Amino acid sequence: MKVLLVHGPNLNLLGERQESIYGKSSSEDIVSLLKLQFPQLELQYFQSNNENELIDAVHSARTEYQGVLINPGAFSHTSLALADAIRSINIPSICIHISNIYQREEFRHTDLVGTACKGSIVGLGIEGYPMALECLIDLIKP
Repeated sequence: MKVLLVHGPNLNLLGERQESIYGKSSSEDIVSLLKLQFPQLELQYFQSNNENELIDAVHSARTEYQGVLINPGAFSHTSLALADAIRSINIPSICIHISNIYQREEFRHTDLVGTACKGSIVGLGIEGYPMALECLIDLIKP
């Protein structure tokens, strides 16, 4: 089973930026955690700060992967195009946010990408990633 983990803008700086909100773990730490906990999966990781590259990655996922985990970062709140890309693929997707977007600034309460996904895990730190992957596996299984 192949799963794509997609990280949006500024998530390349996890572990370095706003540790009080996002913690001390890097994106590489998250990928290592998931690969350790789910050795049966082929997990690929893609990060970009560019909306068009994220859209292209999601589009490509439809033929290469069985599911998508996506943390779209700030594009969650602004990108109808990325949300439409998620809606356009025929594989399940789960949205994940490290912080609780509903306890932050009001503009973060709108999650365009999350509403396009089958479900979302919000506010559980990096521990939400294995939970999201478990949910995704359950959606993929026939």
